[in-house]
Amino acid sequence: MKPTIADPAHEDAAAPFTEADSDALRRAKHQLETPPLGIKLAAIVGAPVEKLIARLPGVANDKVTDATQIALRKCLQLALKTLGKPGAPGASDGAEPMRGALRERARPSNLLHKFAVATTGAAGGAFGLFALPVELPVTTTLMFRSICDIARSEGENLSSTDTQLHCLTVFGMGGRSAADDEADFGYFIVRGALAKAVSTASSEMATKGFAAHGSTALLKLMQTVAARFSVQVSEQVAAKSIPAIGAVLGAMVNTVFIDHFQQVAHGHFTVRRLERQYGEAAVHAAYEAIDVALD
Repeated sequence: MKPTIADPAHEDAAAPFTEADSDALRRAKHQLETPPLGIKLAAIVGAPVEKLIARLPGVANDKVTDATQIALRKCLQLALKTLGKPGAPGASDGAEPMRGALRERARPSNLLHKFAVATTGAAGGAFGLFALPVELPVTTTLMFRSICDIARSEGENLSSTDTQLHCLTVFGMGGRSAADDEADFGYFIVRGALAKAVSTASSEMATKGFAAHGSTALLKLMQTVAARFSVQVSEQVAAKSIPAIGAVLGAMVNTVFIDHFQQVAHGHFTVRRLERQYGEAAVHAAYEAIDVALD
């Protein structure tokens, strides 16, 4: 049955949604409300991820926490050092943003990034938890580049500090955090929880540049994203904890890992593109009106 969407026209919107944009929003909601990563990994390894997490040694939690923090710091350093420079992929002078959002967008290199992350997963599958401090920062940086590429494909200006931080927060949108209760945390709730931290950190980065790296605002944002991302990292590590998992299955686990966050990135930046065109209120109302049966 094809998902349905109410008429998203809004009194403050310039025009009702086109059919193509309505379809894009349907896909975005499906991508953002995708089944949890743990379910996808369980289908690969043939065992419930929760049980595998319970079998991890006590030191695993500390290793995941440390590796996650290091991985996200490296992504932030990449954003501060390279993405804002003239000539960097996706960088622009910021002129004519609406025209840039409407012109044909080159597709992101999702398969290339998947292949690179699968390669690091093969190493992780061979060496297990011991490889985490080395593998995760590399894997996460490759994923961050993929997320930035997806943002660019949806008309985002990668020289904008706000865009860079929204790329980083995709890692916090891929699932639940340990602090979440059983309430239904939809996309707009999670995004709203991150919005204030993003806004404050973005302002500091815009004025201080790389000097803002150690700021309180950025630290708070990093901690919030890391708390959520570490849950998915734990699931990834647990999926690789099966004895003799080997390089092939390790590569498969990593492929599922990056695909999950690529889907979230596609959905997130599609919503932001449509918001720039139709307004936030109209897109939010249309999103909530969509009835999507998840796979």
